[in-house]
Amino acid sequence: MIIVIDALNKDRFGDLLDEMFQLRARVFGDRLGWEVEIVDGREIDQFDRLDPAYVIGLDDEGHVISCVRALQTTGPHMLSDVFQVLLDGEPPLRSATLWESTRFCVDTQRLCRDGESMKAVSMATCELMIGSLEYARRSGISDIITVIDPVVNRVLKRSDNAPYDYVGSTKQMGKVPAMAALLDCTEERISRVRAFAGIQHDVFASDDAVRALLDSREDAGSVSADVAEWLALMSQPQEPEVPVLPEDIRDYCRAQIESAETDADRAAALRLVEILVRERIYPATHQLVAQG
Repeated sequence: MIIVIDALNKDRFGDLLDEMFQLRARVFGDRLGWEVEIVDGREIDQFDRLDPAYVIGLDDEGHVISCVRALQTTGPHMLSDVFQVLLDGEPPLRSATLWESTRFCVDTQRLCRDGESMKAVSMATCELMIGSLEYARRSGISDIITVIDPVVNRVLKRSDNAPYDYVGSTKQMGKVPAMAALLDCTEERISRVRAFAGIQHDVFASDDAVRALLDSREDAGSVSADVAEWLALMSQPQEPEVPVLPEDIRDYCRAQIESAETDADRAAALRLVEILVRERIYPATHQLVAQG
């Protein structure tokens, strides 16, 4: 699913933006070796302070799996202020209907956890392309200029989303070369990408639906004070005369929590602990510990 975060709704989605900046640090700083500034594990630059629009892809649990930034070319932007070497001395293109798209990346690490990793990466990439193109078209943007590397250029071509032109020339930037490409935001282009990926549904999720998903995820990962104390007690070695929890139940609960692969699995394991704490085991054992 895709959500667009801009100056109008960024206050509601600070958690998503934070996760996105961490993803950018891993991709552009660690993997690609670009000369980007990373502070506390987050890649944020001066253009993020200009209230750009972020098109962000989420998985079913609400985690950021892809992102791209859209910025007007009538003011400061990366091609005019950072990547001007790509332009070979020519002035940057500027127009109210031409926006710059940068920081396109996909979280291959998260998506490669299962056996269908390549399919998941391809779908996430195409969904982000569709989302960014449709957002641009609906916003009155006719064309996108984007700084990409040869790998992304090949991905665009394979997904029937090839640039219609290039500006300047390819130059080495960090570990990989970079180039400036032009894409039109037409229905024809969007339809080609949809046909390639087999995506016909609306890729966008509403702000309210995404916020509800994120809130439920946070609730699933939280525990009450009693459960937190119980978990702490469970992890400590126990004296034989103070049986905080029968060993078989303790080991079962710990195994369920540690083996949880999704937020839903963890929530179910914690609900079991909540029942044990609230209904039967915790009050009696807590008293024994307190008296001991």
